[in-house]
Amino acid sequence: MAKSKNHTAHNQSHKAHRNGIKKPKRHRNISTKGMDPKFLRNQRYARKHNKKSGESAGEEDARFTNSRLGMISFCVLSRMETLPMLSDWQLDHIFGSGPELVK
Repeated sequence: MAKSKNHTAHNQSHKAHRNGIKKPKRHRNISTKGMDPKFLRNQRYARKHNKKSGESAGEEDARFTNSRLGMISFCVLSRMETLPMLSDWQLDHIFGSGPELVK
């Protein structure tokens, strides 16, 4: 009697790609369980004393995030560098137009 086939990878790649090969999700905070306690204690102190001074910390944030106008103008300015030369009506269509954009 002939020996039977033990293994084949036929169709496995196709099946894997039907739902897409996805990267594993990266978590924002990795677990510190089982880490060196001395290292973790040092990290706590480092995070606690690493804050910026009050005046310089919120300067740029306050300029843009306190008002919708600031956020819109920031978006417009940041995208203008990458956009090719467009006409006024095209820019109005992309970024919107209206009294909220006029300073």
